[in-house]
Amino acid sequence: MENGYAERAKTWLRMVWLYVRSLGKWLFLAVAVGLACGVIGTAFHMGVHEATLLRGEHPWLLWCLPLAGLVIVGFYKLTKTEGQGTNAVIDQVHLGKGLPILLLPAIFLGTVLTHLCGGSAGREGAALQMGGTIGFHTGRLFRLDDKDLRIATLAGMAAFFSALFGTPLTAAIFSIVVISVGVMYHAAMFPCLTAALTAYGVSLLLGVEPTRFAVEMPALATGTMLRVGVLAVLCALVSVLFCGVMHTAEHLMEKYFPNPWIRVAVGGIAVVALTYLCGTTDYNGAGMDVVTAAVEQGTAHPAAFLLKLLFTAVTLAAGFKGGEVVPSFFVGATFGCVVGPLLGLPAGASAAIGLVAVFCGATNCPLASTLLSIELFGDGGLLYFALACVISYMLSGYSGLYSSQTILYSKLKAQYINVHTNEPKQDPGLAHTGNLNE
Repeated sequence: MENGYAERAKTWLRMVWLYVRSLGKWLFLAVAVGLACGVIGTAFHMGVHEATLLRGEHPWLLWCLPLAGLVIVGFYKLTKTEGQGTNAVIDQVHLGKGLPILLLPAIFLGTVLTHLCGGSAGREGAALQMGGTIGFHTGRLFRLDDKDLRIATLAGMAAFFSALFGTPLTAAIFSIVVISVGVMYHAAMFPCLTAALTAYGVSLLLGVEPTRFAVEMPALATGTMLRVGVLAVLCALVSVLFCGVMHTAEHLMEKYFPNPWIRVAVGGIAVVALTYLCGTTDYNGAGMDVVTAAVEQGTAHPAAFLLKLLFTAVTLAAGFKGGEVVPSFFVGATFGCVVGPLLGLPAGASAAIGLVAVFCGATNCPLASTLLSIELFGDGGLLYFALACVISYMLSGYSGLYSSQTILYSKLKAQYINVHTNEPKQDPGLAHTGNLNE
């Protein structure tokens, strides 16, 4: 009898030790990753910010865009990181392929140069790539096994995203769910949120202001909810257009300009020409000032969302560096600002809903998108944002910004499908019957 009690006590102690050891391991690693991403993320944020200010003071820098592209291509060749991007980070989590440490300076320099000379791009692509690289190599220093290295990569992605945008909860959940839509790696929640909070704290301490918008959402009403539903349907279509144009532009540029040196120079010249044709620099860089005007002032050019899409597609397809998420913010906010009033919605509120809905349709992450709305705009219009996100997610099909992203379950039927985005022509869960009720 005494031996039985002793064995149960030993088993209980072993279990306690296992949990304590895991907690300590992930706490130590997440804080280390968060500190590193917070410092480097702040430096990156300041670099992009100063580059944008410098371009505003010296408009002639736009003419240097083709030259900047040649420098970017040369640096990627020098560091042997050609072809490495956000899809490579997703593949590290899926397949454990690993990430080269030199991707960190390559994407840092490439994104800053792109913004300095007027390329149209965001920051989150760099955030996910640099954060994932930091997380992966920190995990290697800690001698983590293959499965834990994947979680460390996710923690780095969350931390860097949080440092740049000041949205730790969204960053943590987005990093976990964007990899494989339909599942959530619950084991990664503690390290991702801890790393994101740490990086957020570091960025605040170093003077980075979180991204926030002041917008007044309409009171909850049935009629308004129906109008938001219609806007969400339109935003889903815009997200499909956004992803389709981005991928088509990349394919066409690689087809007609297979040489990366020529491709980036041609793309740079095209962006310069487009800028002068439009007569404004609103579509160069990230364009967060235009997003702010759409949300807080309810003003946007009717064609702004299409022009931003064109500028971004040419920039990134040519080989310049950055990301697609902030451009999706721009496209969604300006589209919502213009279309919302036609549906009887306030322009500013429609811009906020459009921003979140297009982001959701492009990334296939409804939960993270809903959380993003709270961190960016407050919780006053939570039900409107949630409705817009779920409609946009369902109707955006299997398009997406990241071709390595997998969608594990059909959007129209409770069926396991496990497909990559941008591959299927129709819903795989229904392809064999075409019957919604079967």
